[in-house]
This record gives sequence, C-alpha cells and structure tokens, in this order.
Amino acid sequence: MKEQGNKGMTNSSGGNAAEGNGEGKLIVLTAPLTESIDHAGYFIQMAMASLPIWLEGILNRKYPEWREVEHNADGSAKYMPAGVRLVEKSLQRVYDEGDIVSCFPQDLEKFIGPRTRVVAVSTHNPLGVTFAAGVYTSIFGSSKMPINSHYSRELFAQIKNSPYRENFKVIVGGSGGWQIIQTDMYDELGVDCVVEGRSESEDTLRLFEKAIAGEDLPREVEVKHPVDRDAILFPDTRTTFGVVEMTTGCGRRCKFCVPDLNPQIDLPKEKIMAAVRANVEQGNKQISLATEDMFIWGQVHTDTPFYFPNREALLDLYGEVVNTPGVEQHVLSHATIAPAVVDPKLIEELSKMLLPKSPIHFPYLSSHPEKKALAPLIGLETGSVRMAKKIMPGKGVPFAIEDWPSVVLEGLRVLNANNWFPAMTLIVGNPDETDDDIKETLDLVYEMERRGLFAFLIPSIFTPLHDTRMEMEKGVTQTRQLTPLQWQLMMKCWKMNLRPGQYSWWGPTAWRLGSIGMWLYKLRKLNGPNFTYPLLMFSGALSEKRLARMGKIYLGKPMETKNRRELIATLKPKMLQYLRADNGDLPEMSQAVAGAR
Repeated sequence: MKEQGNKGMTNSSGGNAAEGNGEGKLIVLTAPLTESIDHAGYFIQMAMASLPIWLEGILNRKYPEWREVEHNADGSAKYMPAGVRLVEKSLQRVYDEGDIVSCFPQDLEKFIGPRTRVVAVSTHNPLGVTFAAGVYTSIFGSSKMPINSHYSRELFAQIKNSPYRENFKVIVGGSGGWQIIQTDMYDELGVDCVVEGRSESEDTLRLFEKAIAGEDLPREVEVKHPVDRDAILFPDTRTTFGVVEMTTGCGRRCKFCVPDLNPQIDLPKEKIMAAVRANVEQGNKQISLATEDMFIWGQVHTDTPFYFPNREALLDLYGEVVNTPGVEQHVLSHATIAPAVVDPKLIEELSKMLLPKSPIHFPYLSSHPEKKALAPLIGLETGSVRMAKKIMPGKGVPFAIEDWPSVVLEGLRVLNANNWFPAMTLIVGNPDETDDDIKETLDLVYEMERRGLFAFLIPSIFTPLHDTRMEMEKGVTQTRQLTPLQWQLMMKCWKMNLRPGQYSWWGPTAWRLGSIGMWLYKLRKLNGPNFTYPLLMFSGALSEKRLARMGKIYLGKPMETKNRRELIATLKPKMLQYLRADNGDLPEMSQAVAGAR
C-alpha cells in the first residue's frame, strides 16, 4: 500500500508561523493520529482499530515511519480525515479561514491559545467498542484497549490538560461519538458535547456559535442529514487517503446499520471530480471514493431500481477518476455482493479499469500479471437464512433472502474470477442466534473453501450500535460468552484468511507454535474453555477431521445452491427487463427486452 515520506516534519517556519502571536486559533480541528495518517494503506488503520496496544510493536516494526506526517508551511496538517475537512469547509461558510485550523495532535499546543473557543475532534473508534475492536483485543490478550483507542485517549487527555481549557468547549463528531454517549465518558474525556450527524447542518453552525459565545452546550446533539444532493459539501483540501464522498445511504435497510438510516443519495460527478483534482493538486497520489455501496451510484431515484447497477455511469465515473493526471493509486471502499450476480460484465469491465491503479498485491491469489487485486469491504454477516431474514431481509435484492447463501457464493465466484478478493464482515452472537444458525454459517464458510473461493472473512461480536433498529437488543457481549460453535466460526474464518500466507514451509509451523504458545500463556484463561478446541483447529495441531471425529468441532455439510441462471429464474417477470443480455443466463422470453438495453 501507499508509503510517503515525512515532508514538512522539520519545517521550522511552520512552527514559528503557527505560534505567531501566541493567541491561538478561534476554532481548532483535529483527530487521533492513528486516524489521520496518510501512508501504509487502509490495512494499518484496520489493524490499529482492532489490535490491543501491547501489540503495537508489530506495526512499529512493519511500518517504522507510520507516525511521520506532513505539514503545511504554517504548521497545520497537510491532510486530515475527510470528516475533519468537511467540518472545516462547513465552518468556512461563516468564519474566516484564518480563524480555523486543522492540525495533528502533536501540534495542538501551537494552535490552542487564549483566543481559542472551540476544539473539535473527529473520531471513529475512541473507546474500542465497535464490531471488530472488542473481540480482537480480547482474543489477543488481557488488554481491551485497541491501539486506536489508546491514541484517542491520549488526544483527549492532551486537550483536557491544556492550560487554556477553561476558555474553550470540546465538541466531538464522527462515527464514534456514540461510544462516548453510551458509556457516559464525557467527564473522564473532558468532552462538552457530542454531535451526531453531518456538519453541513445549520444546527451544527448554531452549536459552534453558542460555543464561541461561551454558552453551555447540550451533551448530545443530533443534527439533520441533507436530503438534497446539492446541499452536501465537498472539501477542496487534501483528505487522508484521498477520500472523496460518492454516495450516502444504501437502501438495503439492514437493521444493524447506522449509515443506511441516512438518505440514499448519489453525489454529482462534477463535484466528486473537483474534489479528486483538489487532492491531486495538493500532493495526494491516491483516491478512494467513500460509499456504503459503490454500485448504487448513478441509479438513485431513476426509473430503474437501485439494485440494478448503472454500468455506463459507473464505468464513466471510475474511468475519469483513475485517469485523472496525478492519480497513481485507487482503492475501493464498500460494496454489496448481489450486483456481482446481477451484472458480472460490470465487474469484468471495472477490473480492467481499476486493477492497474490498485496498490494491493496478493501474489498467491491474483491472476493479474502484476498480482494486483481489488479488496472492497462487503457485508456477509451471516449464512443463516433465518437470521438473515431477521436482521437484513433486503441484503440480497433483487434476489430473495432465502437464496442468500447462493447469492454469496455466486457473487464471490464472479469477484474472484476478476481478481476481487473482498474483506467480508460477519456478526457473531446476534440476538436470538442459535447453534443451528452458526452451523448454517459454517456450512457457507466450508463451502467457500471447498469451491476454492477466497475472501478475507472478518467475524466480530454483535455490537448494538447507537440509533440503529437493533440498538436495544442484546447478544453476546464478551468473548467468554461465546459457544464452542461461535468460537469455531471465528477461528475457522481466520484460518482461511491465513491461507495465502502459508505457502512457505515455515508458515504453518510458525502459526501452530505461536497460537499454542499464546493459549498456554494467557488465552485459555482469558477466553474460557470453549476457546480451546477451536484454537487447536486454527493452529493445525490437530486436523479438522480428527477434531470432528472427537465431537469437538462441526465440519460443515456440503451445500446445494443455485447458480446465476437459477437465481435469475427466481426473479419476478417485471424485474427481468433490467438485466443485461450480454451477461447471458436470461430466460428466452426476456432476451429481446433485455437486448434493447
């Protein structure tokens, strides 16, 4: 993934300019260092959100320069997360640019002074209680604080201990604000107000006005999401990883999802491209279009249902992005898997276009001449049809949720054939989840293995996210509560994930000895007795067939699923008109209709 040097790190003029008259900036914007870094790629940020702080040394050795960041001439941050840049752009509608600064945590003392009235923090995972973080810190050791949470707390402590703290308000935004609300950590972190919603809202501007006036702020504020695509702002400054917003919302209405509660909007191409060019002009060589589902762009509020992708629009947009002079790397964001079944030709055409600019290489998986690959984030969540009906009945549209396992397998077949190897999330410990539900998910995972399909499967414990339709429901909350089958699912996923790294003679031996050693050292006490045999399965110390004969694991039964032709045959006749004839598999009666598209 992308590596950058430390341009500006020793920029003495930046420090002097920043400290200037010593009065500070009126409004200071910042984010944890682990969420602001612009090199080493998305994988390091994912690791920092999940691994416990005591394993930070692994990342330090792998990426020894990850803390090195770039500054502008005045000492401000050369890049910031897109959320920070959006707040900055929103405030500039009312305040002078000279009153606002975005800076890295280590530079706060340069910009916070007697004149400062607001310090605003954007954070995704301040306390480490999102889907993946809690479970993986528990698996890896006794510390339950992920690396990202450690650096977030350091940032809040730094702000709280500022000699000017009585003069300003601390406002927190970003997707992780709910963690502070639910845990009531306002006082401990020194937070005055948590804002949930987008910064374009007039409510956000009024909140900053009150803070600057020194008025008391409510602890929690929910601001309105724009419903008009023209009301959404685009930063004209460089963002971390070159993130540029592409869509809001999704439309599939999964009950555990926060972003899907937002209006479904695809943003104007001309504004997207202006933000892409702004990133490139300011030194960014990588672009990533932020979305909950890349495939809805160009098909929102049209005469065609959004779950039938607009092939021409998507190829036009992504083609212009990757062909923009100065864009050397492009990374996919979120997607859904059903569109790969709906329009395999689209996946093929996107692959030809995007693979040359992908910074991701999977030597043992990719058939690309340079072993390049695409790795979007896709939600699998469960292989149980019963559970899927309960928590995500629209996940597979236009196909019925009863065919969800078939949609997953057929979609993954199409993706793998075109060098897409997605990261797929699973939720373990859903409310009302039974052993039969876990067995169905294991059946699906084992079927992937039997068919030679590959995705990075990322299982995590159910987290009742704030404001979702499952907010008040309770499932598994700690790793010690996991059943043997739930532990097996988690460890089987990671055993499969590690396959590409175990083609060397030493790989399997290293994992076997390392995992057993960790189990003997602390994990057997930390995670309970249900963890033992799944760990032995993961390590390879005992074969899966032997463990199954011992009755210690479930080996998964072969599945009979539908191929693409059979899935299309299940669609209602009125849906067939939206399919493309060049993909084949259409019933004869619909060939003429589809051929006209």
